[in-house]
Amino acid sequence: MRENFSHRKFLIMAFDFAVLLATALFGLYFAHKASHSLLLFKDVVASSLFFAILNFFSLSVAGEYRKAWKFLSAKDIVSSVVALTIGSAVTYTLDYVLKLKIFKAYDKEFLFYIVSTYCVTVCIFIVSRILAKKYFITLRASGQEDVLKKALIVGAGNAGRMISTEIDNARNSGNKDFSYNIVGFVDDDANKLNERVNSHYVIGTTADIEEICEKTGVDVIFFAIPSCPGFKRAEILEKCSNTKCEIKIMPELSKLISGQSIVTQTTKINVEDLLGRDPVELDTTALGNFIKDKVCMVTGGGGSIGSELCRQIMSYSPKLLIIVDIYENNAYDIQQELVMNGIADSDNLKVLIASVRDEKKLEKIFAEYKPQLVFHAAAHKHVPLMETSPEEAVKNNVFGTLNTAQLSDKYGAEKFVLVSTDKAVNPTNVMGATKRLCEMIVQYFSNNSENTEYVAVRFGNVLGSNGSVIPLFKKQIENGKPLTITHPDIIRYFMTIPEAVSLILTAGSMASGGEIFVLDMGKPVKILTLAENLIKIYGKKPYEDVKIIFTGLRPGEKLYEELLMSEEGLQKTDNQKIFIGTQIDVDDEQLKTDLETLKKISKRNNSNGVIKQLEAMVPTFNHKTNK
Repeated sequence: MRENFSHRKFLIMAFDFAVLLATALFGLYFAHKASHSLLLFKDVVASSLFFAILNFFSLSVAGEYRKAWKFLSAKDIVSSVVALTIGSAVTYTLDYVLKLKIFKAYDKEFLFYIVSTYCVTVCIFIVSRILAKKYFITLRASGQEDVLKKALIVGAGNAGRMISTEIDNARNSGNKDFSYNIVGFVDDDANKLNERVNSHYVIGTTADIEEICEKTGVDVIFFAIPSCPGFKRAEILEKCSNTKCEIKIMPELSKLISGQSIVTQTTKINVEDLLGRDPVELDTTALGNFIKDKVCMVTGGGGSIGSELCRQIMSYSPKLLIIVDIYENNAYDIQQELVMNGIADSDNLKVLIASVRDEKKLEKIFAEYKPQLVFHAAAHKHVPLMETSPEEAVKNNVFGTLNTAQLSDKYGAEKFVLVSTDKAVNPTNVMGATKRLCEMIVQYFSNNSENTEYVAVRFGNVLGSNGSVIPLFKKQIENGKPLTITHPDIIRYFMTIPEAVSLILTAGSMASGGEIFVLDMGKPVKILTLAENLIKIYGKKPYEDVKIIFTGLRPGEKLYEELLMSEEGLQKTDNQKIFIGTQIDVDDEQLKTDLETLKKISKRNNSNGVIKQLEAMVPTFNHKTNK
């Protein structure tokens, strides 16, 4: 491929030089003849070479030989004409100023022929370029050339070179599955501009992505900077998403599967890629020591967070993983996934259908399996639904947590890890208030248990979780519906599900009891921006192809979430993305009394009574109905 490319470029350059030399020879011949000056062979050769060399140099400086004729535009033709104009002007000016006397006469007739030579040269160049483009279009129509998709590779480093090599080899071998026409490379390093990678040039910087894609008709963008920092990565990918191109992202080199095609291992762009978050660095040795050969239980193990907990726990070789969930479909899905991937079998995996609200059933499970590590992810989490059924939020979230925490202590679990939420901070809704009560229960048991270390891990929204905005937005786009957002200024903290779970496990491994671990959620994200980016990922234009409608804040909904209460401070840990919030004092006896009262009220399904009791138990609960 590289030899063919070099040969083709050489022919183009040779053709241009020959045109320049020929037009100079004929023009100068007639100029000398018209002016009746003495015509010597050496004069003709010298003057023609002088004209050809300077014009050829001008064309080269203008980037004429870095262009692809099949993507020729009016702008390219204009740049060629400008280069020839400058080259011709410099030729005659140098001869006159330096008194080289290559051109023997400068009368009117001779100047006419000079202009004629220039015009003929320009015409030949324009016609040759137009015919060349027409030739490529004909090839494309006949199926010989550009039936293949045009590809732009972002990143002119090792990763980009690897993708380019694979695509070139596939095309040479006739493998249509991985064949593309590579337009060229772009890179965030401007110093690489015009460099050649394999047989292709770096034709711009990442700032030029949108212009290049529009000009050359790029179909596919390969993002090949796997080591790019999160913020810069998001910035570049946002430029890519502003085009109508398909975007494929190359994974980190360490995650490439040896022996498989790199192109097939690329993934489509997701909204997560536009968050600008750096990948989480884990101490795999510490996590291995924490989980290996332990009996682990995950409540709510079929949910978004729970299922990812199961995946990551299994990667550290537990003795047994117990998945507890009341919803059998979700539990079945994660069970089949783990089994089919070959990382679980009947010896190290048990899936049990049970509710954390059922204390007797839950105790039977604890008594039989005696879990050493308990990850409590079971909860009702939908804010609007819990506003209309606060008693159900209490029964499941508060007393489900109380049951699981009590049994963890009774049966000697080593650690109990509560999955909490930023909505527990200064809660304005029932769901947040119940999760704050769960944190208080964790603190109570931490103060009173001699066997088990109790901790809570608090974080914000996770992208793609069941019931979150991303799946909703996707359904609305796919069904041709407007995107619904409650408020144009609403912001949320986001992280990916794998990232959140990795940090939950890490926090659990470093816990000594009583902490509320707060995960670094990065910068808050405007939901409106998230929606606009998702629309672009689908190749559509916000507000034109897909409308965005603002519906007003829902009952109990905040414009923004907080991760720490004002009474709490932050303490650093060894992991730069995990902090510890200082706990607020909890009156143990008062909490026990209040919980009994709350249980009685919730059993009577007294919604108003439940809300009043929550307000009494959680001083920072400021219930907002947003009506």
